[in-house]
Amino acid sequence: MAGTLDDLANEITAAVKEYTDDVTAGIEKEVNATSKRVAKGISTISPKKSGVYAKGWTLKKESTTGSTKNIVYNKNKPSITHLLENGHAKRGGGRVAGKPHIRPVCDRELPDMVNRIKSIIRNGG
Repeated sequence: MAGTLDDLANEITAAVKEYTDDVTAGIEKEVNATSKRVAKGISTISPKKSGVYAKGWTLKKESTTGSTKNIVYNKNKPSITHLLENGHAKRGGGRVAGKPHIRPVCDRELPDMVNRIKSIIRNGG
């Protein structure tokens, strides 16, 4: 009898591990796809004076202990993203209005990603 209980425990453990691995892979795939869509979406609606800023949006993956982060950033002109997004003061006085191009894409893509991740968890991968 003890052998069958041990076998049952091993089967349950294996099934949970398989479920966890499938869900982890599904979530990672979804996060990668969403990150690519965010980078492309920001690039599409970015201000285009010369085009260098708009073409600079890219994706970088960083691995930390036990997890991976996807970072969408501007490789060509990273120091002006907040100035263009939020506006800034002019040198001679007055203000330049912001041109929101990062927040609208994130507000559109992230809730959809959360819903797709919930579906992945519900369906087991």
